[in-house]
Formats: sequence, structure tokens, C-alpha cells
Amino acid sequence: MSTSAHSPADTLPTAGTVTDRLVEANGKYAARFTDPGMDARPVLQVAVVACMDARLDLHAALGLELGDCHTIRNAGGVVTDDVIRSLTISQRALGTRSVVLIHHTGCGLESLTEEFRHELEMEVGQRPAWAVEAFRDVDQDVRQSMQRVRTSPFLVHTDDVRGFVFDVTTGLLREIDPAG
Repeated sequence: MSTSAHSPADTLPTAGTVTDRLVEANGKYAARFTDPGMDARPVLQVAVVACMDARLDLHAALGLELGDCHTIRNAGGVVTDDVIRSLTISQRALGTRSVVLIHHTGCGLESLTEEFRHELEMEVGQRPAWAVEAFRDVDQDVRQSMQRVRTSPFLVHTDDVRGFVFDVTTGLLREIDPAG
């Protein structure tokens, strides 16, 4: 079973790398591109923090259009210091007021542990400065992420923070109660 929406023939160029294919696709995109005349401020004043998982098509799943939101993605959709940095800029400089957090079923972080950092250290001779942020309970990790956003001293809009789990088999969002 393929894990891609594209067949291998669609995904790989006849010669070169996947990056070559992406650059070629960009040339075609740019040839028909017209400046939408948008500002960097999201129309809906919302920032979405989500996992980087390739199965999540956030714009389609949430009915979003270009310019509607800021999208911040990382492994697990975890609220890390860098996510707080991005949210702070999004709110304070670019006008967002709402935060939507999206984790998902079958996340790869559920199968990792912090031991991953130790294994990397043994392999490369240097311990990563970052935490893996692995988790076993996706609902609880969404709650933790909501709490990190709500208690950050850098964020000015923390009253509209909601968290969800996206089901990769049905496409549905399930809202997580912050109280558990």
C-alpha cells in the first residue's frame, strides 16, 4: 500500500531528485501566478498549530483559503518554545487572536521516547539541545499544549485557544476538553 497520494511515477522526476521535481513544479506555478495582493495578516485572525504529518491537509480539512490563517507545523504539533515564538509574532505583530491546536491519530511521536535523543548522541557524538516531546496519550498532549499557550507570558490573546485530534482515517476533528 502506498503512503502517498501520488504514484511513484507522479512523485519522482524522470531524472534528478524530488527537489528538482518541486523546483520544476514551482516554475509552472509561477508562470500562471498572479499576486493576490494580500497582506501578511491572516484574514480570520487565527493561527493553527499542527503536526507536520503529510496526511494532514489543513486547508482542505478546515475549509481555509490562502490568506486565512497562519499555519505553524512541527513533529507532533507540540507547543515548543519555537511555536510560542511564532505565535507571539503572529499575535503581537500580525493581529491573530485565536489559536487552534491540532494533533492527530496514529502520530509517530506516540512510538518514540526521549531515548531517541540518547541514540542520536551515541550515533553523532552530540546530544540534541531539543526535547523529542514524545507522548503516549494524544488527548493529554493536546491539553498540555493548550496549557502552554494559555500560560505563556508572551501571548496576549489566550482566551480563544482550542485543541483537537484529527482522525486520519475519517478526516474528522474531535475537540479536547482542556479540563480532561
